[in-house]
Amino acid sequence: MTTTSDAPGTGTTSPPAAWLPLAACGITLVMWASAFVVIRHVAHDVSPGALGAGRLLVAALVVLPLVLRKGWVRPTSREWWLLAVGGVGWFGIYNLALNAGERHVDAGTAAMIIQIGPVIVALLAVPLFGERMHAWLLGGMLVGFAGVAVIARGSTTDADASLVGVALVLVAAAMYAVGVLTQKVLLRRIPSVQVVFVSFLMGAATCLPFASDLPAIVGDGGAELWWIVYLGVLPTAVAFTTWAYALTHTDAGKLSLTTFLVPGIATVIAWLLIDEVPPSLTFLGGALAIVGVLMTRRRPRAAA
Repeated sequence: MTTTSDAPGTGTTSPPAAWLPLAACGITLVMWASAFVVIRHVAHDVSPGALGAGRLLVAALVVLPLVLRKGWVRPTSREWWLLAVGGVGWFGIYNLALNAGERHVDAGTAAMIIQIGPVIVALLAVPLFGERMHAWLLGGMLVGFAGVAVIARGSTTDADASLVGVALVLVAAAMYAVGVLTQKVLLRRIPSVQVVFVSFLMGAATCLPFASDLPAIVGDGGAELWWIVYLGVLPTAVAFTTWAYALTHTDAGKLSLTTFLVPGIATVIAWLLIDEVPPSLTFLGGALAIVGVLMTRRRPRAAA
């Protein structure tokens, strides 16, 4: 969700027990992975808009007390524009595309495709932030997108998956990249909890026009509603908190690498709970996507 934290410096405070940040990281990864499985489970019973709008509204309610406690920083007009881009893109279009995509591809496949997001971040950072295009970045992009192509090829051999689903999840990955880049600017001055709160609301507003079935779902109070509540509370609001805690007490670079475990965890959960496993070729594509991301994080050696 986000890789930043508002926690204050530790100062003279004793560091937490070594297992606590590790536990927080593990809880976060499991909750994020479970989101792919839950979305897949209810995808054909709840519209993409209702699933996204309900999830984001619940998450906004959960983090509201944290926003009130932290205090409000008034955004500038430029920051409001960035909040709108990030909120509509990352939280709005992302949820619509992912929810629709998981009607066609399984949870593990979707989680693997989303891993291409950091490659798109690195690509967009070149024109937007003046970061240099180098051989590792170019090679990583080629390998990463080759991985997505392999995933797409593997999905077309499965009766319950399609190229449309792969394309939709790839759109979600691109929107993730947009959100990361807008946050990179916003978090220089605005608390991260405020950024995600506003983004939740803007994302929900984006999803609501496509959520005509949401009032009926709320009125019925059935299982679909409680799955939406689960998505809003645990993989969205609580996972943000546990990830921020882990980030406060762990090296950011090392912690970010743990997100590569999400597709594997999602695949295991999907296998155990909904008896679903991605096509075999998808695993090769997922591995290529991860290698591509790792390549983009390499930096060329400085000239002697």
